Amino acid sequence: MNKTLNMGSIIGVIGAVAMLVASIILSGNSMTAFIDIPSLALVLVGSYFALMVAFSLSDSLGVFAAIGLAFQQPVLDSQGVIQKMVAFSEKARREGLLALEDELEDLDDEFMKKGLRLVVDGTDAAIIRDLMELELSQMQSRHAFKIKLINMWATLVPGLGMLGTVMGLVGMLRNLDDKASIGPNMALALITTFYGSLFSNVFFIPFANKLMVFDNDEASMKEMIIEGVLSIQAGDNTRILAIKLLAYLNPVERMALEKEILKD
Repeated sequence: MNKTLNMGSIIGVIGAVAMLVASIILSGNSMTAFIDIPSLALVLVGSYFALMVAFSLSDSLGVFAAIGLAFQQPVLDSQGVIQKMVAFSEKARREGLLALEDELEDLDDEFMKKGLRLVVDGTDAAIIRDLMELELSQMQSRHAFKIKLINMWATLVPGLGMLGTVMGLVGMLRNLDDKASIGPNMALALITTFYGSLFSNVFFIPFANKLMVFDNDEASMKEMIIEGVLSIQAGDNTRILAIKLLAYLNPVERMALEKEILKD
């Protein structure tokens, strides 16, 4: 499946970081006050090692590729799929299901091609549905696991942040005699909580949610293809097929396409 750069993820990350920096500067603070390498290492690297405890080594290494997917939006041409399905339905009703065989090699969508190949081969409708829904469910399982990885990291970083804060407070309480160091030590202790909240709420949770949105969109497309394939296999009237598939579109897209394919 083709993918394109997701500008929403890029703009969101840059915008969130820019607003954070602007808020720090405008409030009269120095950026250096919010930079502490040991605290950052504890929160980010420490939580990543904790992720390795929760998952296998190979799965933990795969979290970076999963995060990268949040910046790659699948190209889903729902309207194009409906138009192809309508054309296939018209040809199948006019010339028979076997006439679709010549059209299959030009299809870019492998999921649709597999379904229509089963139709041309005379496979029972129940078997076609089972096979296509199995592929769909396995795709969603793979997506769900990637989302689970990122969500787990999002859960771990605030915990490590709090742990760092407790460690800092312990160090501060051991030196209460030095009144001048209490303020700086308290600020340093809270930095880990800051990092934990930052990475969890600005990066990891939004990344996981973006993948969930992509998964829902792709699953909806595949469900639409399944309905179209089974409708062609059953020999449904092309208008009925079109009405079924148009239900998967949002109202604006549906209205535009209805005028084109239901004009008769």
